[in-house]
Amino acid sequence: MSSRVIINPPISNYEVPKLRELVGWARRDNDYPTLFERCNFWAGIRDTQGDLIAFGYVCGMGLEHGYMEDIMVHPDYRGHGLGIELVKKLLEESKHFGLDIVSVTYEEDKAQFYEKCGFTPGLGAIWKRL
Repeated sequence: MSSRVIINPPISNYEVPKLRELVGWARRDNDYPTLFERCNFWAGIRDTQGDLIAFGYVCGMGLEHGYMEDIMVHPDYRGHGLGIELVKKLLEESKHFGLDIVSVTYEEDKAQFYEKCGFTPGLGAIWKRL
């Protein structure tokens, strides 16, 4: 499958929540359009019908460090390398943006995927409001 990752493509407010739901996550409809206003940049892939099938973004202060988040690929399109293509494009854009460090948190079963994308696993911790 050939695809094209686009940085900062126009995305309607309902498209990311719809994709989030398809991958099994909470829709978080109220996050959009605020997310697009606050993150450094985002990337998306559309299928031949124009539907959003992959999405992710990098946020942060825009200085040295960024944080990659919400990497998702429509379940029908998994296994074709779209996720790796998406992440690598976000990392390439991070370099152009002037970021020297990009971090990401992930479930343990996703470690191999992020290593393939160029990340080095390390120790870390997260805090989550309950």
